[in-house]
Amino acid sequence: MSTYQPQADQLMTSLGLSQQPIAISFCNELPDNIEKFDGVVPAGCSFWQLAATKTFATSASDHDMCSIGVHTHNLSGAAASQQSELEVTLGAMIGLDYVREAEIAGIPVMQNQHQFVIYGPLSESTLEPDAVLLFAQSAQGLTLTEAVTRVDGNMPVAMGRPACAVIPQVINLENAAMSLGCCGARAYLDTLNDSVALWALPGSKIASYCDQIEVLAKANNILTMFHSQRGIDVAAGQRPGVQESLEKLG
Repeated sequence: MSTYQPQADQLMTSLGLSQQPIAISFCNELPDNIEKFDGVVPAGCSFWQLAATKTFATSASDHDMCSIGVHTHNLSGAAASQQSELEVTLGAMIGLDYVREAEIAGIPVMQNQHQFVIYGPLSESTLEPDAVLLFAQSAQGLTLTEAVTRVDGNMPVAMGRPACAVIPQVINLENAAMSLGCCGARAYLDTLNDSVALWALPGSKIASYCDQIEVLAKANNILTMFHSQRGIDVAAGQRPGVQESLEKLG
């Protein structure tokens, strides 16, 4: 059974990621070979960290500690208390002026409702992912921005709270997006430290993204050496032409 191991390897090698890319798939029928999640997490974003090492399926009941996540993912089978929990959560955020009432309608929500969300390492995925999630530092984000712009034909959007909204954003629009996360995700995820941002790529275009990331990562490495050498030469009192600097690259 084929997996997305080649694409995972491309991403890990080209970008130098410290965590495995995560595959996220929505479905209404659970594949026989995938186990249900067994445990409790404070928010659905917690699954992103757990999914770096194992594949598992979740339903609305597994997400119900986070009313915002159940809302953005439009999960069927949510508890009867979900709507009241969401109203209390949003009310508290509005009271802090963290969210304004007029902004709520602009939070991305999955267009189609599903019963299950499957998480796991991209390298193990036998399903076409709906989204691929990466944790990337700023230098890695540079290459990602260039590759995404080339594949999508436009610059990726940069998102803030809530972090989970980046998933419906890329699935609904079929374009990649970057998220700076939210205070909740940054509290729950060790991986999402102060130098890291989230990137979500629509799974339907993952091969194209990977190919361009590989090309642009190599180009960035060569150009970094070019600029570093020119900096050294100028500091030494030289004024090299571009061709002269290129020749020093070998």
